[in-house]
Amino acid sequence: MTVERSGAEDIDRTLALLWRARGGTPEPTRGRRPTLTIERIVAAAVAVADADGLAAASMHRVAKELGAGTMTLYTYVPGKAELVDLMVDDVLVGRRLPGPGEPRPGDWRAQVALYAERTRQAYREHPWLCEVSRVRPPLGPGQLAGQEYLLSIMDALGLPPREAVAAANGIGTYVDANAALDAENTRLERSTGQSTEAWWHQRSSFWENYFVVDAHPAMNRIWLGGGFDQGAKAQGDTAYEFGLNRMLDGIQALVD
Repeated sequence: MTVERSGAEDIDRTLALLWRARGGTPEPTRGRRPTLTIERIVAAAVAVADADGLAAASMHRVAKELGAGTMTLYTYVPGKAELVDLMVDDVLVGRRLPGPGEPRPGDWRAQVALYAERTRQAYREHPWLCEVSRVRPPLGPGQLAGQEYLLSIMDALGLPPREAVAAANGIGTYVDANAALDAENTRLERSTGQSTEAWWHQRSSFWENYFVVDAHPAMNRIWLGGGFDQGAKAQGDTAYEFGLNRMLDGIQALVD
């Protein structure tokens, strides 16, 4: 299930929360003297979502984890949508991508590989990310750090501005989409207690009883040639690496 988010009713307050390290943490809008911090609230929400899924990270549940009243949380964060924005960006910040002037891997492909692996790792550690729409992302430090990192790589290759944006967005979209698929698989395995390999094995009778060779000749030839010998996870990893490498080959050809 995709979560609709972004604090449209008070975008300025949402941005102030996301960029609190730069402009100072916004004071609670009402209530008594502050007893919590945004950082503690976000950390608690992420921990709940990691353990029990995003739906479990309600304002009430997070408040309970912190030993506070639900209404107390609303004095720090306007609502669940804004809390999810903060959670997502906190995870993206956690990728710790090299910033301007910081050491990076030697060549540009290795730099892209660093982005890809740290993004995929973020999704592995926080499978609930696959439930959050990235179409209108939170404009926080984590989101912008990722964009800056990829754009800096493309810019250093000498690509014109529009092509640099297209290449960076293409890589980011590809990596995010595949990371989300991995996260969805992890989430399903946790919720059902059944691995992907076991799921396919349970449906092995399909190939004997329903698969028609004449209607799927290419699939059958590739099957007989060993194209499907890998397990489901290995196939997914191979497809991911193949697709990313071909995308980078295309960018290299354009640069050349």
